[in-house]
Amino acid sequence: MPGDEDNTLGMEELRHARVLVVDDEEANVTALLKLLKRAGYTDVIGTTDSRKAVPLFREREPDLVLLDLHMPHQDGFQVMEGIRPLVSQDTYLPILILTGDQEQEVRQRALSSGAKDFVTKPFEVTEVLLRIRNLLETRFLHRQLARHNETLEQKVQDRTRELAEAQVEILNRLALAAEYRDDVTGKHAERVGILSFLVAQALGLQPDEARLIRRAAPLHDVGKIGIPDAILMKPGTLTPAEFEVMKSHTEIGGRILSGSQYPLLQVAREIALYHHEKWDGSGYKPGMTGESIPLVGRIVAVADAFDSLTHERPYKPALPQDEAVEIINRDRGTHFDPTVVDAFLEVVQTGRLRELERVQGVDRPEPLVDGILNDVVRARMEVARGS
Repeated sequence: MPGDEDNTLGMEELRHARVLVVDDEEANVTALLKLLKRAGYTDVIGTTDSRKAVPLFREREPDLVLLDLHMPHQDGFQVMEGIRPLVSQDTYLPILILTGDQEQEVRQRALSSGAKDFVTKPFEVTEVLLRIRNLLETRFLHRQLARHNETLEQKVQDRTRELAEAQVEILNRLALAAEYRDDVTGKHAERVGILSFLVAQALGLQPDEARLIRRAAPLHDVGKIGIPDAILMKPGTLTPAEFEVMKSHTEIGGRILSGSQYPLLQVAREIALYHHEKWDGSGYKPGMTGESIPLVGRIVAVADAFDSLTHERPYKPALPQDEAVEIINRDRGTHFDPTVVDAFLEVVQTGRLRELERVQGVDRPEPLVDGILNDVVRARMEVARGS
C-alpha cells in the first residue's frame, strides 16, 4: 500500500490523516497504533476509556474513528451518539467498527448510528489497512468535492454579480438615452433616483425596497424616447394636442418596461406609468386618486417635480430650492401624497438634499451600481402599494 501512486490518492496525501482508536482492550489499541504508524500514518491517537472518546473527537477532529462496540462505561453506540452533534450533515465521517459480534441486528444498528464499515475481531492486518485506506480516500475525495462545489458556487455568485451589474448599467444607459432628449446634462435621472431613495428612507421603507426604488426611479421618463423633438424641446407652452402626445410618454415607458420577471424592471414600469398621477385624481389618468396610485409613483412624483423645478429646461428657468420646496408643500394633498411630502420635508430639514450635490458638475452620472448588486437578483419583493 505505501508508495502506491496508481490509486486515487497516494499515501503522501493520506499520511497526515487524523485517526482516533477507541477500544477498551489496551492490547488492541497498542497493536492498531503500531500498525497505523508502520503503514505511514503520522497523526494517530488511541484510548481505552470510552468516556474520553467524545472529548478527544472534539479536540482532534479526526478523519477516521476506529471504534469497538462492546465497552464498559459507554459502548460504541453511545460514543457514536455523542459524536453525531459534532459532525455537520454534509460531512462524510468514516467510522470503522471493530467487533467480534456477528449478529445482523447489531451490525444494522451500527450502520444506522453512523458506522461505515466493519472489521471482525480478531482482525487480519492487510484487511484492516485496506479498509482504513478506502475509508480515508472516500473522506478526502468527499472533501475535495465539497471544495470544488464551493468553487463552483463562488463562480456562480461572481457571474450573477456580473450579470446584475450589467443589468443595472444597461438600465442606466437607457435612462440617459431618454434624459439627453431634454436634459443636456444627463443628470436629471440620477438626481431623481437619489432623491426618491432619500424620500423612501424617510418613509421608513425597508432598505432593499429603498435601494430598488433608487435604481428604478431614473427610468421614470424612458418613454420620452418616443416623443417627437418638436414637442419635447418646444420652448413655449404646448397646445392641448401636443400635451396629449407628451402625456403618452408614460404609456410608452410602461410598454418598454413591461413583461419583465425582474423586480427592478417591474418597479420601474410602475414608476414610468404612474409618476404623473396626482393625489386628487387630476393627473394623466383621470380618476386615479390617492392610494390607488402605486407608492413608487407617488414618491417619484415628488422627486421628479422638485428636480424639474430647480433645474433649467428649454421651456422654463430654474427656481431656487426654497421656492421649489414651498411649491411642493403647497401642493400637499392635491398634487402630492401628504405622507410623501412630509417625508420629503424631513429630507430637506435634515440637510440630506446635499447628497444631490455629488452629481453636480460631473460629466456623466455615476453608475446606479451602488449598494449590494446581488440585491437586484435576490430581491423578492413588491414595493408597497398605498400607505
